[in-house]
Amino acid sequence: MTQDAEVIVVGAGPAGSTVATYLARAGVDVLLLEKTTFPRDKVCGDGLTPRGVKQLIDLGLDMSPEAGWTFSKGLRIITGDLHLQLDWPDLTSYPPYGVSRTRHDFDELLAQTAVKAGARLQERTTVTGALTDERTGRVVGVEGKAGPDKRPVSYRAPLVLACDGVSARLALSVGIEKSDKRPMGVAVRRYYKSPRHSEEYIEGHLELWDRADPANPKLLPGYGWAFPLGDGTVNVGLGMLSTSASFRNIDYRQLLRSWLDGTPEEWGYREENAVGRIGGAGLPMGFNRTPHYRDGMLLLGDAGGMVSPFNGEGISAAMESAQLAAEHVVQALARPEGPSRERALAGYPRAVADLMGGYYRLGNVFAKLIGKPKVMRAATKYGLRVNPIIPLVYKGLSGCYDAKGGDAVDRIIAAMARVTPSA
Repeated sequence: MTQDAEVIVVGAGPAGSTVATYLARAGVDVLLLEKTTFPRDKVCGDGLTPRGVKQLIDLGLDMSPEAGWTFSKGLRIITGDLHLQLDWPDLTSYPPYGVSRTRHDFDELLAQTAVKAGARLQERTTVTGALTDERTGRVVGVEGKAGPDKRPVSYRAPLVLACDGVSARLALSVGIEKSDKRPMGVAVRRYYKSPRHSEEYIEGHLELWDRADPANPKLLPGYGWAFPLGDGTVNVGLGMLSTSASFRNIDYRQLLRSWLDGTPEEWGYREENAVGRIGGAGLPMGFNRTPHYRDGMLLLGDAGGMVSPFNGEGISAAMESAQLAAEHVVQALARPEGPSRERALAGYPRAVADLMGGYYRLGNVFAKLIGKPKVMRAATKYGLRVNPIIPLVYKGLSGCYDAKGGDAVDRIIAAMARVTPSA
């Protein structure tokens, strides 16, 4: 049958635009389908750890402040009565700095990079499901609705890459369900005008306190963040894991307000300084949707549940999966259709598992533990006061460690990831 491209990529977020860029640079004919139009916003913390920065460098993006990037020197961990300020580690694998940039133009920048590389971007195209071969069940394209009139469309290609985020419509259309044994997260965020917009450290609040009544402060479930954007605003938000007993019975927007009303007045996190509304999003974690390859379709990023259970970061994993997917797709397309091509494609889920699988298994255990308030409170109250443990906690939670080689802390984390059993 007539083919519309060699590869169809569904979703022009970090995973989709990154894989489209690498494939187009390799000479592959790529059709990149995006349901919205750029620029567009997305609920996110807007901050990348050094692990994510490496991916931007690999793409060859201009990372200068003049190009709109705000840099972070490290992470400030805040609990009820403890502040730790930790610089990003200097590693072989990752640079010693993080960056922040709003998703409003971050995603558009990545999409433009893909277009410059030769990918064909088609906006206002909502993909509703996969097209499959009636005889073999193999994915041979996608169907959906396009344009302002939402006319029915279909496109065909030998390979389809699902980068459609937490909705995972493509995976669901071929029966790839999520696993309830893996954690899910919910995140809400809002922008605030704040004098802290130029701080050099991003913040992680491991205890959220409602101090509306100073005589009776309440410890709230979840963890919070504050990512300075350097433009007069700070992205402030909080997240909670499904391992918490409160997960399904919380008004997250009210939870955010309760926490921020208890922060120091001079920080500016008050209603009169708010920019825009509170936004919320789901976070599919710990490989909660597999297999990552089946019958002509690959799952990348959030569509494959690749958000870190440790810190809720999804951009770096999305771009890492994109880099691996592009490598295996290019090799597969260089082979004839049939068993040899399938062997090349089968290497993708193995490569993703080798890179993230053990670390995420460890993260799934961590998510179960901190879902218990007493464990979380004890960990923050006592664990962060044991100086030798701090580098282990810091590198482990951020994912910024050298998986091969590195120092003793790196080797401990890598060893723990290897021996942690599957959940």
